[in-house]
Amino acid sequence: MRQKLVIGNWKMNGSLAMCSELLTALKIRLTSTHVGYAVCPPFVYVSTVKPMLNGSHIALGAQDLSCHASGAYTGETAASMLKDIGCTYVLIGHSERRQYHRETDQLIAEKFVMAREAGLVPVVCIGETLAQREANETETVVAKQLEVILAVATDADYDHMVLAYEPVWAIGTGKTATPEQVEAVHAFLRQQCAKRSEKLAKTLKILYGGSVKPGNAKQLFALPNVDGGLIGGASLVADDFVAICLAAE
Repeated sequence: MRQKLVIGNWKMNGSLAMCSELLTALKIRLTSTHVGYAVCPPFVYVSTVKPMLNGSHIALGAQDLSCHASGAYTGETAASMLKDIGCTYVLIGHSERRQYHRETDQLIAEKFVMAREAGLVPVVCIGETLAQREANETETVVAKQLEVILAVATDADYDHMVLAYEPVWAIGTGKTATPEQVEAVHAFLRQQCAKRSEKLAKTLKILYGGSVKPGNAKQLFALPNVDGGLIGGASLVADDFVAICLAAE
C-alpha cells in the first residue's frame, strides 16, 4: 500500500521568523509515521530550515534545481548542492516555472535526470490550463508531460520519484477540481504508467495540488488514486497545514 505524502510548497513567501514559528508548530503536531511530510522553503532559507527540522519526521525539499551539474551558471543551484545540505525532495516543472520562466518539457526532463543522479526524489508537477481543459485536451496534455519523464526514467528511478497533478486553473485561484475530475486524471496517469511498468503504476505516489484546504482534503485524499497533496498557500498556516496532513492519515 502506498504511504500518503503531503508536501508544503512555500513558494516565494516567508522570513526567518516565519520559518521558526511555523516549523515549531509543525514539529509538535506532525508526529505520525504513517504519513510522509515535507516542506519546500524558498532557496535562501533551505539551509536554515534544515536544522530546524531535526528531531521531526518532516523532510526537506527545494522548489527547483538547475539542469547543469556545476559551472558558470550564475543564480543556479545544482542538484548535488541540494543533496549536500540535506534535501530529500525537489519540485520539478511546477506550472509557475513553466509559465513565468518558459520551462519546456525537455528542460524538465533534464532536471529530472540531474535530481536522480544526485540521489534526490523529484516531484514532477504536471497539469493543464483552463483553456486546455475546456478544449477536452487534459489527457493529451498530461500524457505528453508524463511521457518525457518516463522516457528518461530508469527502472531504478521508479521507487524514487513522485508525480503531482496540479490543474493550472486551480492553483491559487480558490477553485478546486471536483473529486470526480481529480480521480479521473489520477487514474489516467496511473494507466499511462502501467504501459511502461506495472510496478511503477502500483508504487508511484501521485499527489494532488490545487487549492487543497482543510475542508476538502479528506475527501480528496480518500480517492483511490490520490496519494496525498502538494500544498501551496495553506502550507503557510500551521493550523491549516496540520489539518490537511491529519486528513491524509
